[in-house]
Amino acid sequence: MAVQILDGGLGTSLQDKYGVQFDSTNTPLWASHLLVADPSTLQTCQQDFGAAGVDVLLTATYQVSPEGFARTKTPEHPNGIPTHAIGPFLQTAIDVAERAKVRDSVKIALSLGPYGACMIPGQEYSGSYDAEHDSEESLYRWHLERLRLFLNADGDLLSRVQYVAFETLPRLDEVRAVRRAIRDSGITVLFWISCVFPREDDCLPDGSSVQQVVQAAVSPLENGLVPWGLGINCTKVHKLSGLIEKFGACVADAIAARQIVAAPVLVLYPDGTNGEVYNTTTQTWEKPSGQTEGHDDTRAWETQLAQIVRDATARNHFQSFLVGGCCKASHSDIQKLREQFN
Repeated sequence: MAVQILDGGLGTSLQDKYGVQFDSTNTPLWASHLLVADPSTLQTCQQDFGAAGVDVLLTATYQVSPEGFARTKTPEHPNGIPTHAIGPFLQTAIDVAERAKVRDSVKIALSLGPYGACMIPGQEYSGSYDAEHDSEESLYRWHLERLRLFLNADGDLLSRVQYVAFETLPRLDEVRAVRRAIRDSGITVLFWISCVFPREDDCLPDGSSVQQVVQAAVSPLENGLVPWGLGINCTKVHKLSGLIEKFGACVADAIAARQIVAAPVLVLYPDGTNGEVYNTTTQTWEKPSGQTEGHDDTRAWETQLAQIVRDATARNHFQSFLVGGCCKASHSDIQKLREQFN
């Protein structure tokens, strides 16, 4: 079993430990706003994860988009930051992540959220997009434009990252769109695709099944690459076992059909909450009264997650894992997760 450790929830760590406040009016880029306003605090927070023993560190670029920068007002750009001025902030993201590394062997992953993460209010848990971005073709164009922000920035940024992470994808057409976008961008960096499963069943917010997700991610694409990694993020930890079983079976079918020659790395970074749900209207974490988690596992988060990985290894569908945390997973949670595999 080969396990790499990923970091945790950057935005929630900035809130919970460093008192950073986010709202859609003043910080439309959310955690990426610190690239503009406070790179020093951002670096300190990312260094917490570096010191926790991570093998892979995500950049603070999850909500980066031309629209988000256009809504971000600064003294230099009182009407919003135009697209041609975005490049230096993207350089800052890579610089900060590199300085947060504790070991030279730590790898950097370029974090890219779905289109829904850049909407106001955010829609990555619903997949309910506006009419201009409600098709595979429009999402393809949007993701390709965002990738080109990094390609066109000074400093050869893509040569400084080891992975590109397409995260929290809530729609099947967006899975297809990001594969096309990375192909047509010309980027050859390893990439992963992770989806979000917030429903009571094991489907994406748009109703797509795990089988459809796996097929969209690995089925042949002319001149297109297969993802290095595939998996689940920002999903309740107790849902992982059932989802992984389905992912494993579908990957095995894809191998049997010779669509792929080996299983991708299984990427798992569930949220670190204790039942709280993010309310996109109030922009706060809330635990609904009378809520039940649908399980009775009282073990620590990192203990549950480590056992899920061991169980997945025993099923023999996956042998390589990238494991970390999403919202509310702190650097101390990640350090304890690291200790589970020492």
